[in-house]
Amino acid sequence: MAGPDPDPAPDARRPARLRKVPPAGWTALAASAAFALLAVWVTLAPAGPLPGDSGPHAWALGHRPPVALSVARAVTDTGTGAVPYALAVLAGLYAGRTARQRLTAVAAFVLCLTAGLTVRRGVMYLLARPRPPAADWAVHATDWAFPSGHATAGALTAGILLAALRLRGSGRPPRAAVALVVLWGAAVGLSRVYLGVHWPSDVVGGWLFATSWLALGALAYGLGAATRD
Repeated sequence: MAGPDPDPAPDARRPARLRKVPPAGWTALAASAAFALLAVWVTLAPAGPLPGDSGPHAWALGHRPPVALSVARAVTDTGTGAVPYALAVLAGLYAGRTARQRLTAVAAFVLCLTAGLTVRRGVMYLLARPRPPAADWAVHATDWAFPSGHATAGALTAGILLAALRLRGSGRPPRAAVALVVLWGAAVGLSRVYLGVHWPSDVVGGWLFATSWLALGALAYGLGAATRD
């Protein structure tokens, strides 16, 4: 008499719908949930810093030699204005191998960046979180604080650059290039805390928003590719 069937593999025991969700979908869900929780916390908390905001802010105020301030201002300037859009265009030109692919990639990357920053701006006005005291600022700043526009733009642009490296290459992108892109994207956000115009939670909110947006873009790209196939 045959014995009981062995336990199925872990993947076989999972519901079919869960097995079909791509990693980008889970990333979008996790980042969106984390951003939503942080946004609710910011909204419900009294005006001012959240736990964990005051320490880095105070450290930044106490460690501002002129050279470091100049470097921070230079880094922060790369996260706004035309620079992110220029990098998105260059990423699209690099990602494509034909004229049509380059045009499509440029349009997709610029649309991703523009739409993401537009939605971020709407969320910022909806939440209307005040910035740190103006006396602490080392650069001029406008509008509300959460989520940080520079942190969002830097992370979105870094994600676009990484996508271009992945699309163009036949394997894993060079580690040095990946590290440089990630460090730049992080530095743009951190410079806002160092310059005193954002709380750390504003920057984390920008990173979470950008991660969610990029994951949704990757999910849409994957679904579109599957449809074309």
